[in-house]
Amino acid sequence: MLTYLEANGLPYSTIELYKNAALPEPGAVAAALVMGGPMNVYEEKRYPFLTSEIELIRTLVSTDVPVMGVCLGAQLIARALGKRVYKAATPEVGWHDVELTADARRDGLFSHAPADAALRVLQWHEDTFDLPEGAVLLARSADVPHQAYRYKNNVYGLQFHIEADGAMIADWFKDRADADPILAEYRAYRAKLEAITENIYACFFGRIDAAPSLGRP
Repeated sequence: MLTYLEANGLPYSTIELYKNAALPEPGAVAAALVMGGPMNVYEEKRYPFLTSEIELIRTLVSTDVPVMGVCLGAQLIARALGKRVYKAATPEVGWHDVELTADARRDGLFSHAPADAALRVLQWHEDTFDLPEGAVLLARSADVPHQAYRYKNNVYGLQFHIEADGAMIADWFKDRADADPILAEYRAYRAKLEAITENIYACFFGRIDAAPSLGRP
């Protein structure tokens, strides 16, 4: 993801809240990427920054700033929009198929996804969320029905990881017995996956009218 921003000359700031970094002022944010993490949305007492992060997301969404949440980020957006986040029926870890809805097929974000097959994605989560009121479901699976959604025209939640590259996957799975097959699947899938993710980034950042700076809570 950072490679895309740099290649396209889009300025950005990485804000590591778990290191006590300060959140940006909402007016300084042209778009926000809300990424994943090992914590759960409902662990505000353990991770107090979650409360202020949710409030910032709520403010950005209400003022029509483009926001994309990935994994934990998708759950935080749902929480900011007043919905529950809770344990899924089963955890999802590794490569899984998600079904794109008819609405996703009409959304530019997924125009590079396979036209006649499920979308293969990398997962690592144990929680899920209720779909926000007015949101459009874009992807689902049998175990976790809410995999991706759009709210308004410029807010997206993706339960799966689109940002992971080979180095990240190797690090995430280094202590797991399934590391080798997961990495092997990534290498075989890499070219197609990069085309899909590049299109997602291009469509999302294309929703910014002007980008003096990019925040990333």
